[in-house]
Amino acid sequence: MREIKIGNRVFDLINHTYVMGILNVTPDSFSDGGMYLNTEAAVKRAIQMVNDGADIIDVGGESTKPGYTPVSAAEQIERVMPVIEEIKKRIDVPVSIDTYNAEVAREAINAGCDMVNDIWALQDTEEMAKLIADTHVVCVLMHNRKNAVYDDFRKDVLSDLGIYLDKALAAGIDIDKIILDPGIGFAKTYEQNLSIIHHIDDIKDLGCPILIGTSRKSVIGLTLDLPIFERVEGTIATTVIACMKGVNFVRVHDVRENVRAIRMTEAILNA
Repeated sequence: MREIKIGNRVFDLINHTYVMGILNVTPDSFSDGGMYLNTEAAVKRAIQMVNDGADIIDVGGESTKPGYTPVSAAEQIERVMPVIEEIKKRIDVPVSIDTYNAEVAREAINAGCDMVNDIWALQDTEEMAKLIADTHVVCVLMHNRKNAVYDDFRKDVLSDLGIYLDKALAAGIDIDKIILDPGIGFAKTYEQNLSIIHHIDDIKDLGCPILIGTSRKSVIGLTLDLPIFERVEGTIATTVIACMKGVNFVRVHDVRENVRAIRMTEAILNA
């Protein structure tokens, strides 16, 4: 694949790494919980991220941090819908819904969402796969396991992603609507997270664009022995490596800093 269309925008998959800005409309997300519960504050944050260079805004109404408490579909919809509707009115930017719940995804798509970012890669219900196939939105299939036991970690991750991909295709989702995510911080040890970042270009063999989300995560905190709000530089290091390895999208909280790091990295790579 040389490009992917998300909403009304075409993304070059050969020459550039794009930034997805994280917008958590939750009281309990590990990094920014409670900061954007108010619709106007959330939309203002989305506008700021776009001005800072975000190419996509990823809106989530449920924290999926380790040990998270599930939130009902009704409550997620109540949190995210006003924000999605206002963003689509006020900013010309592709919007993603971060959910594994088909009911939430359906409402978000009806409100104009262009992409579904599913941490369970359509494994939670068959309804999600059918919804994405029928609506022709883009989906992110993230690696995850309920049982984090591996025979050969790198091979098993690739095998799992291949299974997700096959299931999506069998459900009628077009290959040019699928992005794969290795799932940093999900069902992986500290060492495994470092390994998958280092070897992320292995995923290219599956033939889909790659998204990676490392922003402020525990792998950075453990490496640098730093609290959540002091992990910007560590996140940037992972973004630079992702850019050098040809990753297409990085999902981050600190948009401006990561956009600048990508711009500098690409200037060097293209020199």
